[in-house]
Amino acid sequence: MHLDELHDVLQVAFGWTDSHLHQFSAGANQGDPDAEHYLTPCDVEEGDEGTLESEVRLDELLVDVGDRLFYAYDFGDGWQHTVRLEAVLPREEGASRAVCTAGRRPGPPEDCGGVYGYELFSAANDPANPNHAEARAEIARVHGSDLDLEALAPTPFALDEINDLLAGLPAQSTGSLPEPVAELVHAVRDTQVQKRLRSLLDDAAPDPVVDPDTATRMVRPYRWLLDRVGDDGITLTGAGYLPPAHVEATVAELGMADEWIGKHNREAQTPPVLHLRESAQQMGLLRKHRGKLLLTARGRRLRTDPVALWWHIAERAPLASRDECETQAGLILLIAVAAGVTDGVDDVIARTLNAIGWTRDDGVPLTGYDAGLAAWDTRSFLRRLDALTSGRRRADERPTPHGVAFARAALRTWP
Repeated sequence: MHLDELHDVLQVAFGWTDSHLHQFSAGANQGDPDAEHYLTPCDVEEGDEGTLESEVRLDELLVDVGDRLFYAYDFGDGWQHTVRLEAVLPREEGASRAVCTAGRRPGPPEDCGGVYGYELFSAANDPANPNHAEARAEIARVHGSDLDLEALAPTPFALDEINDLLAGLPAQSTGSLPEPVAELVHAVRDTQVQKRLRSLLDDAAPDPVVDPDTATRMVRPYRWLLDRVGDDGITLTGAGYLPPAHVEATVAELGMADEWIGKHNREAQTPPVLHLRESAQQMGLLRKHRGKLLLTARGRRLRTDPVALWWHIAERAPLASRDECETQAGLILLIAVAAGVTDGVDDVIARTLNAIGWTRDDGVPLTGYDAGLAAWDTRSFLRRLDALTSGRRRADERPTPHGVAFARAALRTWP
């Protein structure tokens, strides 16, 4: 478990609502001037330098029994928590990642004014408290008689309810993700957007399953192109493109006529064909050599094994771009497909890219339309594999069931 995940656990355990800033620190005590403080995305946005809490694992800080970690929440009310390692026990198979075992007293409500306010509102909400009348009088004097006392009542300690909430926390840790995916999560500076991204990754976590017939159907465009190149290869034009006859054959055989306007006889003016050929090269299936397009040894081997080709393609999706924003947009699209998101995918991409810090050239935040353009290469790639249903508008696209499985495989294996 990383510290940003521990933050979620502590919020649930104490009944907090994550409405204020927080900070983890490791040192001799709460006020240790030499303590190491771990950054939240908000700290990074403010220009602070140091180690992100999402990059620090709990077992890196709490090693021996008695080791302590400090957690501050709501710098106004000033709640200070001490996390102490009491014991190291074997983990039971299937156990939740976090369990509340015991507790005493209700938790302090948000914005109650710290320890003094906690005691005051506890007494005011408890008729059996000997200071009940005095507390209500004090609150009426300071806050007026219209204050909603119940809204500031302490949070009851309910063990079963706490553990139900803990069991519902996302199980996906960035420590178990491929490095590019973990880096994407860490790059998001908005806490709420990062949580949404983690939630999508959790939805995308189930094991991918593909049967031979589905794999064969999905990789058909690439197998057809590999067979078209064949053992003898294809002599390219002087500019390095497929000759017109091969472009026309690709469009006709793979049903690309409705995807682009024009005569479909020049590769440079037929992006679907160009993208198919270039992506096959990026994935190490084809190569150019002395004016010819040739099969690689891997391409020659995989064209007769559709399941192995399916996994090979998944391991290399999304296709990396020289533009980092486009690469990240493609990765976010892949996450959305793997999570089965059906509506507002471009808006998800835009919010995440904006939270990383990307903008248009004029500094204006990216729109869903901008995000869709940034993810064009990956979207075209997924369409080609029938991972997305085709539509006249991007808003009409939906991930197919086998597309969800492919995207999940890609997220697990992308180097």
